[in-house]
Amino acid sequence: MYKILLSFMISFTMSLILLLLCNMISKKNFLNREKMSPFECGFNPKSSPRSPFSSQFFLIAVLFLIFDVEIVIILPMITTLKSTYMINWFVTSTVMTLILMIGLFHEWKNGVLEWTK
Repeated sequence: MYKILLSFMISFTMSLILLLLCNMISKKNFLNREKMSPFECGFNPKSSPRSPFSSQFFLIAVLFLIFDVEIVIILPMITTLKSTYMINWFVTSTVMTLILMIGLFHEWKNGVLEWTK
């Protein structure tokens, strides 16, 4: 249990450090948000202020994010292999793998993995 808590705290701390570093390095800040908004003075804009975004790409990105988080949850199980009972570890890892497979099969049946429609 201690190893799982330690790995969770390390991953949380690393994520927080990367998030803070990204916010400090980023060119965008709260003072410049008004300058980045489109300015209209009665003329028709030459182009759309927003570029089109593929919803299929968004679904694949969300799917990747979900499965990536599930893999990150599974990885600390490797460190607990020696300190737990083998049957408990096997049941837990089998259930997690089944959840991953059922989710992948569900997304496949709904056509999310089809790039062209």
